[in-house]
Amino acid sequence: MTNAGEASRPWYREPWPWILMSGPAAVVVAGTVTAWIAFASSDGLVEDDYYKRGLAINQELRREQAAAARGIVVRVEVASKRLSLRLEGDAGQRPEALFVRLAHATRAGFDQRLRLAHRGGGSYDCELPPLAPGHWRMVVDDPRGEWRLAGEWPADGRPFALGGTAG
Repeated sequence: MTNAGEASRPWYREPWPWILMSGPAAVVVAGTVTAWIAFASSDGLVEDDYYKRGLAINQELRREQAAAARGIVVRVEVASKRLSLRLEGDAGQRPEALFVRLAHATRAGFDQRLRLAHRGGGSYDCELPPLAPGHWRMVVDDPRGEWRLAGEWPADGRPFALGGTAG
């Protein structure tokens, strides 16, 4: 029983309904933020057709072994926003172009595929687009698919070599 002199307060002026509603409200906000993060940033780590990709690895290994057997080395340098390669070793007739794939370690959406034109004497170059920060892997292919070289891109931007006894 309440006192006739006491005025009854509306429910929204009481602390307990707000305390009880705060838990579910926090869960709804956290769930919304989690869903936004999941949809806004794809991890890009899973291949769509992983079985065929796994079978193709043996072919890639054969191409890397062919490059090693022929003593092919690619010297890489970046200067003035240009990517320059120098092809050395028994690569046969120098192709008109080489293809370079720059693969970001964690974000497939940042990957780049470049075509480097032959400039004579085993030199190839092209304009280098801006690259996102992070760890990069470089794969150099000849257009006939006979050989390929792969390696890590040094973070400091210094010249480096792929293949042979290069470091």
